[in-house]
Amino acid sequence: MRKHSIRAIALGAAVPLVVLTACTTDPSVTETTTAAPAPSAAESSPASQDWFDQALYDEQFEQRSATFEGNAEQPYLQYIAGNMTDTAKFASPGAKKACFANASISNPWRQTGWITMNQQLQVLKDSGVISEMETRDAKDNDNTQIADIDYFIDEANCDAFVISPNSTAALTQAVERACETGKPVVVFDRGVETKCATTFIHPIGGFAWGIDTATFLTDKLQSGDKVVALRILPGVDVLEHRWAAAKKIFEEKGIQAKDYFTGADPTEIKKIISDELATGDVKGVWMDAGDGAVAALEAFEDAGKDLPVMTGEDEMSFLTKWKETGIDAMAPVYSNFQWRTPLLALEKIFKGEQIPAEWVLPQKPILADELDTWLQRNEGMPSGHYAKFGGEDLPGYPDVWQKRQIP
Repeated sequence: MRKHSIRAIALGAAVPLVVLTACTTDPSVTETTTAAPAPSAAESSPASQDWFDQALYDEQFEQRSATFEGNAEQPYLQYIAGNMTDTAKFASPGAKKACFANASISNPWRQTGWITMNQQLQVLKDSGVISEMETRDAKDNDNTQIADIDYFIDEANCDAFVISPNSTAALTQAVERACETGKPVVVFDRGVETKCATTFIHPIGGFAWGIDTATFLTDKLQSGDKVVALRILPGVDVLEHRWAAAKKIFEEKGIQAKDYFTGADPTEIKKIISDELATGDVKGVWMDAGDGAVAALEAFEDAGKDLPVMTGEDEMSFLTKWKETGIDAMAPVYSNFQWRTPLLALEKIFKGEQIPAEWVLPQKPILADELDTWLQRNEGMPSGHYAKFGGEDLPGYPDVWQKRQIP
């Protein structure tokens, strides 16, 4: 179920920040609105203030140009040097059972990753590392995922836990309970508010995404231009960080950015863009996920308006539309190949090898001069496929991904 609210934001030198939550008559979309004069460049909405972390912003800014350890041909095993976790206590012979609590496979990015993960699983089953992986899908529901983790704990026959959290704060205590079992815990994709896991695997992060995308747009636009920001849902750290970073840069450069939660619903995305175009020119579109990027462009085409400068994602539907239209664009990447890494981390853990405590994977956007290369590398892949999925060397390639065989 999507989460809906209208957040009325009061901003002013002598006015405290207030967040009001109410039901909206439109059941499909929420908008961040400004109920007082627009904020200065130094101010931001409560949502951004809650999630903005200057130290993490600065760290991820630098990590965008970091040197990664490991083979560049295996980006799913690369990492930024840092603190390592000693896993010697987990070393033992024989195949082990993994238990995977997954947030969902409800969008194309997660479906692509899930396909890749299962092909990697087959390799590790064949080599005798993993005996089986019992998986429970929370279908985007915090309470369901908490129950799933507790089920695995109570079942007491998991040799290791893999958790991709649905949201950040809500899943923290459940992850901590998994850690208390003494079994290895691998958290990936989205984070939680604890460092108890054996490793936390993720690409550089949301701030890096926000910096890359907002910098691209502001370099192409002028102060005062309008950007529509399309956000899929609140409360997920990596998504909130994307917007917090982008909002900071937009405000500093004088870009008028108006953000909406869309639930990644193409119909609502079209409606939002159409409504905004009816009130004036929209020069740019920013997205915190590429799902629905084509719908946004189609709204401009339907209205007979000039296409915007845009950031989407490395989903094939967007890359193809980018090529067809020739728009000025870039495709930020939240490296989909990370779905391989948790199982490869378990392989190392079961051998007692050291692994990064925070396993930071490469995260490199696709720029215009690389577009043709990535389209060629993924020729024949369906629209929901993600170009940087990193599974070309796995069994079943390319058929399993082309046929979109969801396990």
